[in-house]
Amino acid sequence: MDLEPGFHHTHPKVSWKQSWATVLTLAYQSLGVVYGDLSTSPLYVFKSTFAEDIQHSETNEEIFGALSFIFWTLTLVPLLKYVFIVLKADDNGEGGTFALYSLLCRHARVGSLPNCQLADEELSSYKQEIPNLALTSFGSRLKSTLEKYSVLQRFLLVLALVGACMVIGDGVLTPALSVFSAVSGVELAMAKEHHKYVEVPVACIILIALFALQHYGTHRVGHLFAPVIILWLFTISSIGLYNIIHWNPHIYKALSPVHMYKFLKKTQSGGWKSLGGILLCITGSEAMFADLGHFSQLSIQIAFTSFVYPSLILAYMGQAAYLSKHHVIENDYQIGFYISVPEHLRVPVLVIAILAAVVGSQAIITGTFSIIKQCTSLGCFPRVKIVHTNSKFHGQIYIPEINWILMTLCLAVTVGFRDTKRMGNASGLAVITVMLVTTCLMSLIIVLCWHQSVFLAIGFVVFFGMIEALYFSASLIKFLEGAWVPIALSLIFMIVMYVWHYGTLKKYEFDVQNKVSVDWLLGLGPTLGIVRVRGIGLVHTELVSGIPAIFSHFVTNLPAFHQVLIFLCVKSVPVPHVSHEERFLVGRIGPPEYRVYRCIVRYGYRDVHKDDVEFEKDLVCSIAEFIRKQKDGSTPEGNRLDGKTANDDEVMTVVGSPSTHVEGVQISMDGGGHEVQEIQASTTNKVKKRVRFVVPESPEMDDGTRAELRDLMEAREAGVAYILGHSYVKAKKGSSIIKKIAINFGYELLRRNSRPSTDTLTVPHASTLEVGMVYHV
Repeated sequence: MDLEPGFHHTHPKVSWKQSWATVLTLAYQSLGVVYGDLSTSPLYVFKSTFAEDIQHSETNEEIFGALSFIFWTLTLVPLLKYVFIVLKADDNGEGGTFALYSLLCRHARVGSLPNCQLADEELSSYKQEIPNLALTSFGSRLKSTLEKYSVLQRFLLVLALVGACMVIGDGVLTPALSVFSAVSGVELAMAKEHHKYVEVPVACIILIALFALQHYGTHRVGHLFAPVIILWLFTISSIGLYNIIHWNPHIYKALSPVHMYKFLKKTQSGGWKSLGGILLCITGSEAMFADLGHFSQLSIQIAFTSFVYPSLILAYMGQAAYLSKHHVIENDYQIGFYISVPEHLRVPVLVIAILAAVVGSQAIITGTFSIIKQCTSLGCFPRVKIVHTNSKFHGQIYIPEINWILMTLCLAVTVGFRDTKRMGNASGLAVITVMLVTTCLMSLIIVLCWHQSVFLAIGFVVFFGMIEALYFSASLIKFLEGAWVPIALSLIFMIVMYVWHYGTLKKYEFDVQNKVSVDWLLGLGPTLGIVRVRGIGLVHTELVSGIPAIFSHFVTNLPAFHQVLIFLCVKSVPVPHVSHEERFLVGRIGPPEYRVYRCIVRYGYRDVHKDDVEFEKDLVCSIAEFIRKQKDGSTPEGNRLDGKTANDDEVMTVVGSPSTHVEGVQISMDGGGHEVQEIQASTTNKVKKRVRFVVPESPEMDDGTRAELRDLMEAREAGVAYILGHSYVKAKKGSSIIKKIAINFGYELLRRNSRPSTDTLTVPHASTLEVGMVYHV
């Protein structure tokens, strides 16, 4: 899950007062984004706990025991586990399930992406080495075991995908539960037989409006999120404090762990089942870690420990204090939040609760968009349209297809269940599963990334794993009472993800096995009569080396290609962000006179793929800068990265793009005076647009380099043609039934209904040439 506030996590170093002001500002902003879900849990925790499994008796042992469980669960899981331990396991400032998986991929080489290169390990954000610490003997054995057995690597991938699928399921369930619980306050103002006819329609109207407004983005109203949550937390803590003083000042005694033992001893299996309701008090805790990249570790810690945690504790204590003196509830009203609110405050509190529920729902919806974007980057989800709703902050995204799917499922849950009990059962299982996944991955992080003792990792997974396993079992036992929903949703998304990943992997393996060398291709020139036409041919491929089979298929049927040929690969690497200075990896295929180049554009799993007209300009200038830096086929020291493969003798070079590397080659359209060298095209033909390369002073530039730059410029003037592959994947003859179903039906269905791989690029329709080919995998 990734919740977007639209703030970057890096801040320049400033004075002590300014830095603290920045931290406190981020802490304030985090309240409206990180804690929206967690802060609305008092709306439904007690009601879900006392739904049917246990009853509220005169002795108050059930109330005191439930309060003790809530207090210690809030203290041990969000406070101890997340705030003080898990937040430290960041991936270059980023958090969440995929951040943990990314760290493991890099430290143990267990990544699922097949197109990784040695050059990727030179990225500045690739490693976080701990100085003066080496892997323990157990850590070394664990690392070698993970790298040796592909089964374990697939298990880690499936574990990360399970966490992602449960986050998506939570994106369906949390808005329904939060909004329905907030709206349920109307049942105190209406007759019992009437309020149910109002709650569901009102909740559905609010949910439809919430999803319908997603495409506008949250930047217009995002500044209101923090004040709404602050007002909500202040309201429930003030009411809680009032109830404590007015009804039961000694309620603090119920915080003793002894009451947990008495609770379970008296209620037996009913008390164990009711833990599924108590579990809801920590729903949204994962957001503290998932949203780390947009804020900072210290700001999230300050916001939770100083305001959110005490406010929630006061709210729960206040509800328990009220209920301890009210054993008979009128009209058979189940124990809920609004019953403890003073009657004259119920209407304004209802309005604030609905606003807080909308804010919390907004956060989880946007988090679902971000987790799906990350899955897409790792090749584990069909490509979808990603709309950036804010030009300033790229964290704010909107995915139309997913938005309407979430809305449909959310409305189906609301109309189908129509009560918080079954919604709570479903939401609880999704929440605790994500936490269990985090605990398992963290145990590996402690050994492989932090280089700590295996006993520390075992202690972590046993202590927190036992707590979460207890809640997990209590949620799972209610499978038929709503808990089947997140399991069903996760199973569907898991099948989609795994089929897509499997098909993508097989397709890439086919490309690797059927790629050809450029020498073979150009060697066919005399027999095929291959000619070079004016312009740049931009061949989009998934390969990082060699010539793709789809291009050789094209050339053998149409023996001509452009005077400058660029094989473009846009790929994701297992880091959250790739800096602009390291984005382009450029190399030459064959001798310089071939005029054939390879450009690999690298993105992190949370980076925004450039989608504007500047991409083509940056691409051409990056190749021009690569040519300028070459001298007799060599690369200046410090810029050279060995990206060689077994089949290609290519040396890749990191080149800055014009937008970030202003000292490099620039493109000047139609003149303009410059105090630097200009290389102009030698052609006298009239062209639609004139392109000039503005090159920094470089006395060492030889005639061959100038000629190569001139050819590139002439090709740029003639225009760029995009050659795209349109592949149809079929299972080989003799494949198993499962493989045929997965490839011929599952993957093909997903491929036909997904966005093309070049959707992130601005590809002019008039300059596009698609080449069809059948892949037998």
